[in-house]
Amino acid sequence: MINRLEVIQNRYNEISNELLKTEVMSNIKKMTELSKEQRRLSETVELYEKYKSILTDIETAKEMSKDSEMLEFAKEEISRLDKEKEELEKKLEILLLPHDPNDEKNVIVEIRGAAGGDEANIFAGDLFDMYTHYINNFGWKIEVLNEEPGTAGGFSQIEFMIKGEGAYSKLKYESGAHRVQRVPETESQGRVHTSTATVLVMPEAEEFDYELDESEVRIDITRSSGCGGQGVNTTDSAVRLTHIPTGIIVYSQTERSQIKNKEKAFKILKTRLYDLKLREQEAANAAERKNKIGTGDRSEKIRTYNYPQNRVTDHRIGFTSMNLDRIMTGELGIIIEALINESQRIELENSEI
Repeated sequence: MINRLEVIQNRYNEISNELLKTEVMSNIKKMTELSKEQRRLSETVELYEKYKSILTDIETAKEMSKDSEMLEFAKEEISRLDKEKEELEKKLEILLLPHDPNDEKNVIVEIRGAAGGDEANIFAGDLFDMYTHYINNFGWKIEVLNEEPGTAGGFSQIEFMIKGEGAYSKLKYESGAHRVQRVPETESQGRVHTSTATVLVMPEAEEFDYELDESEVRIDITRSSGCGGQGVNTTDSAVRLTHIPTGIIVYSQTERSQIKNKEKAFKILKTRLYDLKLREQEAANAAERKNKIGTGDRSEKIRTYNYPQNRVTDHRIGFTSMNLDRIMTGELGIIIEALINESQRIELENSEI
């Protein structure tokens, strides 16, 4: 572990020197890459410095124990420092796990009403509200890129961006089918129905991640449809993009401006293509899959929200909470932290094999 930490510290110092060079300062791409790498390494370097300081203090306390008058004090110090050392070692082990380069990125989330008709669309709206409350805890920003309101409320589909450092690291486990069990408002007999909505979380494709050949994209301008403000249905401002090689279609109509809708549509398309590229790379490296929780596929049933019992269960890790009402109003973190901890446990286990 020490050898790996020394390599990281040397790399951190090397980056610091690189960032002072004139040729690097004038290269925006290089500056961006190095700055991101340095930020990612900073926590590890800081903890390693603290760890080395504790090792020095332990040696000092051992020297003190040779003096009979200081023996008891030295023993207490060594005991305290040993506990600190063990805690730091556990934290450093986690920080030394393979890093997901997308963890610090913004995300684009797509939620769709699936099985269950109007109730599925209403639940899709509830999930959107849940994520909105959750991200407000971090002071992150949310931007709706495209929405198709359901006729009875909620959304048949909504796509939105969450802007905040580390957004993907928190939300990447949310992809999959979310199932709700409750009595719909339209149910006259009081029977519990089961409906589903699907969630897809993708890291935003940044400028240097994916180069899109726009000659492979067909652009269609159409009239906006569905619910909207005054004038939304009277101008040809909606944009539909079709990526010819993959058949991926993206639609954006949230803005009255055709230019703004086009910008949003291209942002979604680039992110979808980047996500497809990542999934293909992952499929090619089957060993990587064993270190992950779930498939990340929108068809995989990952969680059930049971309203009559105020219970939510994440099926991938067997986690259950009886505080569904609080989770839906922003306390999603208890589930996300449990998923992160289990993912780290699996990775640590596999790293020791």
